[in-house]
Amino acid sequence: MIALLQRVASARVEVEGEVVGAIGRGLLVFVCAEPGDGTPQLQRLADKLLALRIFADEAGRMNRSVRDVGGGVLVVSQFTLAADTRSGNRPGFSAAAPPELGRAIYEELLAALRARHAPVESGRFGADMQVHLINDGPVTIPLHVG
Repeated sequence: MIALLQRVASARVEVEGEVVGAIGRGLLVFVCAEPGDGTPQLQRLADKLLALRIFADEAGRMNRSVRDVGGGVLVVSQFTLAADTRSGNRPGFSAAAPPELGRAIYEELLAALRARHAPVESGRFGADMQVHLINDGPVTIPLHVG
């Protein structure tokens, strides 16, 4: 699985002008399933997202997790994270899981996160989404969980 997370002051996702998910302080997580991904990978990703210490403590050091600060998690599916840009000018996306598998993994990831933390919000799988965010820091971290 590929994930790109951003520490945010706030974030929201809109589909056709309707807000479908929104958080205040927390993590905005873009995720992409790859062929061969399943429950072990998404469980590791869920654990990592909730435990990663990227929020400031009293001394201003990145030493607190989203759990520690009571932050939200907004998860957005994004198959373009698997883009292959090594040749030509048009990216290829064959490294992304097929839509059926991608949707199943995305939904299972959301369930795993919601079982461990709140609030967890989401975009809408496969929809044309507009993502609005205020990046805090900025802090943007790529993750690859194999």
